[in-house]
Amino acid sequence: MAALETQPRYLYKIVASNAPIREPIPERLPVSELDQDSGFVHLSMAHQVPNTLKMFFKDDPVVYILRIEYGRVIQDIRWESPDAKVCGPRPGEGLFPHLYNGLKLGKEEVESIAIWQNEDGWDKALEGAEPWLLY
Repeated sequence: MAALETQPRYLYKIVASNAPIREPIPERLPVSELDQDSGFVHLSMAHQVPNTLKMFFKDDPVVYILRIEYGRVIQDIRWESPDAKVCGPRPGEGLFPHLYNGLKLGKEEVESIAIWQNEDGWDKALEGAEPWLLY
């Protein structure tokens, strides 16, 4: 895809509660089954995080949100539609960043981590996410 009109400063990876992220971040984090099957790391821009949380992590009690500086991974990002087999059309969200770098995500790519708790839905966590979750 052609370059975005305005490039994001950060991209985000949501990690399920069954794969806790500890600091210091290792050289290479474990790869989710979805990412392994897809052959790339699924990422989101800030405005895509809420729906991704609500669609795929609605029952998780906790998630780990990894913030990745776009400039660190720009050479390995492809902007693509979500796979229809994984999630149906998501109007208004645009293309998603997918990281094609051999499934490597670790201390060189991740700038910081946030831990969010699911309190009867993700709205409370999302309200408290700014200014860390930069739109």
